[in-house]
Amino acid sequence: MSDDTLLDRLQRKADGRNIDPRAGILEGEGAQQRVKDPEPPKPGPEVLATVPSRSGPDSAEAPSYYGLPVLKEPLWIWSVPAYFYVGGVAGAASVLGAALEHLGGRRLERLAGRCHTVATAGDLVSAGLLIHDLGRPSRFLNMLRVFRPTSPMSMGSWVLAGSGAANTAALALRRRPGAWGSLGRAAGAVGAALGLPLAGYTAVLVSNTAVPLWQQVGRVLPLFFMASATASAGSLLSLFPHTEAEERVLRRFRVAGKVAEAFTREAVELEARRVVEVGRPLRGGASGALWALSRTCSLAGLGVDVLPGRARWKQVTADVLSTVGAVAARFGIIQAGRVSARDPQATFQGQRQGLGAAQVEGNTEASDGRPLSFPLPVLGQGAPERAPRPDAPYARFMVTPPEPS
Repeated sequence: MSDDTLLDRLQRKADGRNIDPRAGILEGEGAQQRVKDPEPPKPGPEVLATVPSRSGPDSAEAPSYYGLPVLKEPLWIWSVPAYFYVGGVAGAASVLGAALEHLGGRRLERLAGRCHTVATAGDLVSAGLLIHDLGRPSRFLNMLRVFRPTSPMSMGSWVLAGSGAANTAALALRRRPGAWGSLGRAAGAVGAALGLPLAGYTAVLVSNTAVPLWQQVGRVLPLFFMASATASAGSLLSLFPHTEAEERVLRRFRVAGKVAEAFTREAVELEARRVVEVGRPLRGGASGALWALSRTCSLAGLGVDVLPGRARWKQVTADVLSTVGAVAARFGIIQAGRVSARDPQATFQGQRQGLGAAQVEGNTEASDGRPLSFPLPVLGQGAPERAPRPDAPYARFMVTPPEPS
């Protein structure tokens, strides 16, 4: 058989991979994929006569590279912001449950058990949502093969797994007599210790990416997530039937969370406004609408909750508004990050104003002598330049800024 005939025969395969089974064996994770026939090549962009930084829709005062995005936008699906909300509720509920277990007495024992139930259910649902985004359970298990304290994703997977195990043990053993009961209460304390990072580590996770908006609000976003998780857990627990003694505890818990949520939300917006281009997704478009809905519902829920009167409809209205605000905040933050990644000026302007990699300070060389940062000065930074060591690797390739005249 001639080469042309074999090539034509391979290109007629329906799966589009053009694999000859006689030439090799296709196996592994990609072996089960079924793709369409390759699409015809699309025409490329026209060749421009101008320089890249002056081409495209951007101006000379705000150059980019042909106006193209610097980053690829995140591909997370709806289950990720849902996981952010459910995991936050589980973490805050486990903290409240452990506190009531040791300080609440017998009057609040039923509420403590309900907190452990909500925390355990939240951990299980969180794991399911995370696996749904990953695609298969084995990928979540593979994340537990590595324990790396410097990686928010590695630590987050271990926190979620440990919290689920501890809260499950606390729910099953806390009411048993003797040593089993003591073990269950100790497991509840461990679940509470892991509940604090579970409520806020997701914000640390997104802040450790190159997405301009998430990176810029990274110092205050974890506090906002933890405050919102406290308000969400208190609102969810208040929807269940409860006594007056339990209502007093839940009201203090959720109102404190709602007040902290309002202040930390303002801090997030202030950080985002430091660079106009970076904070733009929170002020317009679908992400801005979600963020505005979150702010309106959360503030309305706080206002209704602090109004005088103890009518059941008033409390349910406040709890529903707070829940909608918390969910909309997670979806709004994720959508705003996608828009921020698509905007080249969000990346360039943040870097030109000293954000992102320009915030790294300290040593400029690693242990092997290679430079940790580019030796040229960053626009807007007045730090003195350090001359590279002559004996350092790659030193002769580094550009030295000219002496001022």
